[in-house]
Amino acid sequence: MRRETRTIEIGKVKIGSGHPIAVQTMTKTDTRDFKATIEQIRKVQEEGCQIVRCAVPDIDAAKALKKIVKSTSIPIVADIHFDYRLALEAISSGIHCLRINPGNIGNRKRIEEVVKCLKVFGIPVRIGVNSGSLEKDILKKYGSPTSDALVESALRHINILDELNFSQIKISVKSSNVGIMQEAYRKLANLTDYPLHLGVTEAGTYEVGSVKSAIGIGSLISEGIGDTIRVSLTDDPAKEVKLGKNILKALGHYENGIEIISCPGCGRLEIDLQSLVEEVEKRITKIRPKRALKVSILGCVVNGPGEALGSDIGIAGGKGKGLVYKGGKLYKSCKESELVDILVEEIKNLN
Repeated sequence: MRRETRTIEIGKVKIGSGHPIAVQTMTKTDTRDFKATIEQIRKVQEEGCQIVRCAVPDIDAAKALKKIVKSTSIPIVADIHFDYRLALEAISSGIHCLRINPGNIGNRKRIEEVVKCLKVFGIPVRIGVNSGSLEKDILKKYGSPTSDALVESALRHINILDELNFSQIKISVKSSNVGIMQEAYRKLANLTDYPLHLGVTEAGTYEVGSVKSAIGIGSLISEGIGDTIRVSLTDDPAKEVKLGKNILKALGHYENGIEIISCPGCGRLEIDLQSLVEEVEKRITKIRPKRALKVSILGCVVNGPGEALGSDIGIAGGKGKGLVYKGGKLYKSCKESELVDILVEEIKNLN
């Protein structure tokens, strides 16, 4: 069961418990280099990204957003720190959502100016609390960026926006500490019905960050908490999107994805299973199924046939030969060299 929330719209993407959990990422190009930024946005969109956030360090970056928004078809979020005037310029550039950091956006008067502009353009905002940039008085009160500190920061700014009669809000309370991040989201989920954006901030390289993100984000989603997600890696943003999709697939929350099940291999293996799986993954990258598909690729007779029978389409390989299962039944036998071609073609047919 998903936690019940309000619904907001970021461009054409509806966010909230009545809608699928959205995957987003952040560009790592210089936003002022709008051509490079547009190219990266297109790449992550091809990977399945639904929302993209761009850093806005100065007025030139804010103005560049106008060209970026006009040249892409995905909702763009402007990431604002320190200078509220950058938020005003970004909004007028046509962005679809604004992200502000309570720890550094400034006093209430500045927030009021931003909210006035958001109302005029009909744009939602994300209150993005981060353990690395909490307000000084909150940090002093708690001594460190605890889960309670993150929640207090979020509630402070929710209250301000409520007082300003602005409810187009989603919230994040990110930490690089998985335990603190989980506690903060759980506490906040019980205190508000606004949509929540999940993420483990500064998670690290793919090797480490993928584990931290899968645990932090995945555990909360399994509890019904979370409406958008972003995996933060020191890596290509396309990998962030792919990992985010895989987390959702593993929990049954990615409605139009292909979930591949493959065995780890053992001494019974009689085919090059790793190469087989990698080839399938490569060839199905751009297939966009209209429903969720479960595809199994197994390497021996122990679990292969059973897993294949439980999949939409599956193959079980042996020494120079293979079996293809479809819709829970044995479909055909073939040569090992034909397995990938048959499987990919059948995936296309199921679509």
